[in-house]
Amino acid sequence: MKITACGSVPTRLASDQYFTGRVMQDPIIETEAPAHLRAISVRFEPGARTHWHTHPLGQTLHVTAGAGRVQSWGGPIQEIRAGDTVWFEPGEKHWHGAAPLTAMTHIAMQEAKDGRAVDWLEPVSDEQYGR
Repeated sequence: MKITACGSVPTRLASDQYFTGRVMQDPIIETEAPAHLRAISVRFEPGARTHWHTHPLGQTLHVTAGAGRVQSWGGPIQEIRAGDTVWFEPGEKHWHGAAPLTAMTHIAMQEAKDGRAVDWLEPVSDEQYGR
């Protein structure tokens, strides 16, 4: 058993290489092999969002606060809010983030394949975001 005490892992500001706007991340767990689970609590300020990306083994998001948006490549933008859970298939190109005027926090869960949990792609433009 391993307990990670609250406050023992510092909050980090997400890199603008992968996010647009202010995004804060609180790591939850990154398991050691043979397990592959990675989970993080992510807080998006209003209008903030990920870049387009994929996950080799898929991704689950569980919204814990606020309201946001998600979109898969070629599909419509969909609204999400606290209590919603979203599943993206392996390799599904997508983005997620806060609504334009409301912050959003979710727990992002994904597994790593060969040590890789995400493949980052191009930024989501303001037009794609729906501004």
